[in-house]
Amino acid sequence: MRLVGAGVYELLPLGLRVLQNISAIVRDEMNKAGAQELLMPALVPAEHFQETGRWESFGETLFRIKDRHKADYMLAPTHEEIITDLARREIKSYKQLPTTLYQIQMKYRDEPRPRAGLLRCREFLMKDAYSFDVSEEAALKTYEQMKNAYHAIFGRIGLDYRVVAADSGAMGGSSSAEFQVLATTGEDSIVACEACDYAANTEIADAAKLKEGSPCPNCNRPIKSYRGIEAGHIFVLGTHYSEKMRANFLNEQGQEAPLIMGCYGIGISRLVAAAIEQHHDAHGIVWPISIAPYQVILTTLGQDDAVMDASEELYNQLQEASVSTLWDERNERPGVKFKDADLLGIPVRITVGAKGLADGIVEFKERHSDAVEKITPDNILARLGNP
Repeated sequence: MRLVGAGVYELLPLGLRVLQNISAIVRDEMNKAGAQELLMPALVPAEHFQETGRWESFGETLFRIKDRHKADYMLAPTHEEIITDLARREIKSYKQLPTTLYQIQMKYRDEPRPRAGLLRCREFLMKDAYSFDVSEEAALKTYEQMKNAYHAIFGRIGLDYRVVAADSGAMGGSSSAEFQVLATTGEDSIVACEACDYAANTEIADAAKLKEGSPCPNCNRPIKSYRGIEAGHIFVLGTHYSEKMRANFLNEQGQEAPLIMGCYGIGISRLVAAAIEQHHDAHGIVWPISIAPYQVILTTLGQDDAVMDASEELYNQLQEASVSTLWDERNERPGVKFKDADLLGIPVRITVGAKGLADGIVEFKERHSDAVEKITPDNILARLGNP
């Protein structure tokens, strides 16, 4: 990752691969939950935000633009109004419900103090989903389905997290929960009980009375305080947007009623940073294997023909087995190569050298361990079954 301007970054090839791996997990779980992917524009006219009053209430956070005809546009910070406009044009009957639509799209917010890299920036990649239901009861069912999908997403990525009660803030609505990735550098203060499922952001009133060791409001056991990085947020919006924008449908009784909505966001680019904050050591990043840029780094020591040939054969074998592999064949000292491999955080390092080859072995080392195993090249794929 490299800084381009305040709160604006470019991702280099390895960072992009991590972003794509996270996106693939999110897509898979959203599709399993029955959501359908679409793509909304990042550049949107002001009129829809003017309908709900957020053109004014968002204040200086909006990146506002005038086109050559002096019409007002903005770079979208979020897409509730845009999806509601789509729904009021496309959803006419209860027979089309429930419907959940999602996208993975850039968002833009003019942060007054961009900081902490991808955790607080002006341009970021987000997955935002929106559900439409016939009733509050049906909307709560969808909300629970999305919550379960989020548990699956964060579990697959390999993050330690808590689900906490939260304030709906500028999004509006009623039920609201945050998925907070635990990290000492987190911006948010949260409290959670380890004896029951109570957890809350201290921004909400009942939590802001609670300090470390206070009795849990649910079970009276002592609570614990954490620092967290907000990586996901889910809401039941109700009719907050549909009533303002007249997004109605005909129910089973043939009567017109407002769509009941939900909203579900995940900060995709923010998760790249959150994973690093949670998974690192003194030597660099320790990527969870599910999102690592490569599963294996193949380190060749020396440039003689036998070592290069053996490395190329092993590289091709890994590629054929669909094991994503980065081959470090640079003419560098072993210490430099090992240090770079640790810094990149690739989960497994396989080292091929002349001395080992003479004994018919290569070195196998997992990034999170100091242990170095000596195994034959034929056993590598079997060993990778549990890297």
